[in-house]
Amino acid sequence: MSRNLKIILPVAGAGTRLRPHTFSMPKSLIPVAGKPMLAHVLDPLVELEPEEVCIVFGHMGEQIKEYVDSTYDFKTTFVEQKELLGLGYAVHLALHAIDPGPILICLGDTIARTDFLSFVQAGENVIGLQKVADPRRFGVAVVEEKRVVAFEEKPQHPRSDLAIIGLYYFNDASVLHKHLNRLVELDKRTDGEIQLTDALDYMIRAGEKFTPYEVNGWYDCGNVEMVLQTNRQLLKDCTTYRDYPGSVIIPPVYIAPSASIEESVVGPYVSISDGAVIVRSIIRDSIIFREASVRQSALEFSLIGERAVVKGAFRRLNIGESSGFGDLKGKN
Repeated sequence: MSRNLKIILPVAGAGTRLRPHTFSMPKSLIPVAGKPMLAHVLDPLVELEPEEVCIVFGHMGEQIKEYVDSTYDFKTTFVEQKELLGLGYAVHLALHAIDPGPILICLGDTIARTDFLSFVQAGENVIGLQKVADPRRFGVAVVEEKRVVAFEEKPQHPRSDLAIIGLYYFNDASVLHKHLNRLVELDKRTDGEIQLTDALDYMIRAGEKFTPYEVNGWYDCGNVEMVLQTNRQLLKDCTTYRDYPGSVIIPPVYIAPSASIEESVVGPYVSISDGAVIVRSIIRDSIIFREASVRQSALEFSLIGERAVVKGAFRRLNIGESSGFGDLKGKN
């Protein structure tokens, strides 16, 4: 794609709802359906041939830099966000670090399924949306006659059921930059943060037009339950495993080639990362991180962190890196 497209990925959040895993790794590197959630965001964007990708990092950002630099070959600019003052502030920092022009903003923990080329060609300013059952939990867009006419941040009495999913395109980033600068200079906050939706609202009041664009799928990885739900959905399209004599594999699953499975039942909806070892266990609806060990256990709805050791567990677990559960028995 031409037109000097730049992509902004804010990934600075601390991921407190995904602890203990985010004590040892950034939220965006937590594995889902066989690869880090950040890869699920970035991989579909490669076809756009961006001129530059700007990643706004915070918590353990060196891990993010190392992963991106070793995995992708596009030009990357890294910006550190020292104060967690909201999405609007993160985008504000990014726009100070890159040249003006067309930009695409994607959240690093929100996976969208759509035709990204069609998305960036849909209008001068485009916003990704999806209908939700409870709009009060989200920022929403009010749409009239195929145009966005207003934005509301977690409204108690919503005028729309179209949630803002964290996917935005601006043909001229300087306009957005001007309004974000205004918010920052005035220190205008909503719920204690510089909100991107406030800047978008300023743009609409100034006469800018926004095109609504409903995506095919939207997966938010904000907490353990959401990560597992996203894992279920994505595995339907990326099942990967081989035969393991003496074990039963029930797809959809992802099992890394270097993982070891012995005398176990694995699946459905299980992701097992590189170097993990599963022995005489039953695992369903779970994610097993890199080099974790699960022995003589029955697990479901669980996240087992890097190098964690689980033995004799019969329950739902959320265990961080290098945790050890020896001879753990009982049920929830």
